[in-house]
Amino acid sequence: LTGLYDDLDGLADMLERLSAAWAESLPGEPCPVIEHELIDDRDWEREWMDNFHPMQFGERLWICPSWRDVPDPDAVNVMLDPGLAFGTGTHPTTALCLRWLDGIDMAGKTVVDFGCGSGILALAALKLGAERVVGVDIDPQALQATKENARRNGVEDRLDVYLPQDQPELEADVVMANILSGPLLELQSVITNYCKSKGLLVLSGILAEQVSKIEDAYSQDIVLEPSAIDGEWARVSGSKR
Repeated sequence: LTGLYDDLDGLADMLERLSAAWAESLPGEPCPVIEHELIDDRDWEREWMDNFHPMQFGERLWICPSWRDVPDPDAVNVMLDPGLAFGTGTHPTTALCLRWLDGIDMAGKTVVDFGCGSGILALAALKLGAERVVGVDIDPQALQATKENARRNGVEDRLDVYLPQDQPELEADVVMANILSGPLLELQSVITNYCKSKGLLVLSGILAEQVSKIEDAYSQDIVLEPSAIDGEWARVSGSKR
């Protein structure tokens, strides 16, 4: 766990409270060493932008920061500015889903994207040929980022976004949910019900050790493919029975 704070005032009190919380939660287990350092202030947004480069996923798909040149104009290029929402392609869960999408024939497909974040998966699906995408997220800022990125990519007329309480009823050809294992388990019936018979489903935001629990929860409705692992993260996918 890493925390970034404005200053180190009250550090001794913070360390004491952390040690007490550890002792209460895990009695008998020695508290790990808590490291701290002073970091010079800088233009963090500019530094992050300077280190966000175009990335290729699979054979056709590129995710390109909106402020950088496109490496391959003939590729399927998604121009992305994540804003305050999750999803740049640098995280293994997103990368796993993007590589999966690149290997799918998306032409004419209807897609649901649960936890759309920056819209990165929704935009990739549209750029790969999907006819329509419905994005759902609990964060209004994510919906705003998704809509802005859709306009940037010229696909806003094929993308609709909703908060969960407003999400429409439909059966989609492809359902994507890159969230976390807890919500994936809690929303299992909602997610699978959005997928039409023989439709495709991809789930991520899953730690490798959580795969079996996710597979058990979804196997009754989904014919599962072999799960993919990237470091400590995993992707589960398959087709609806």
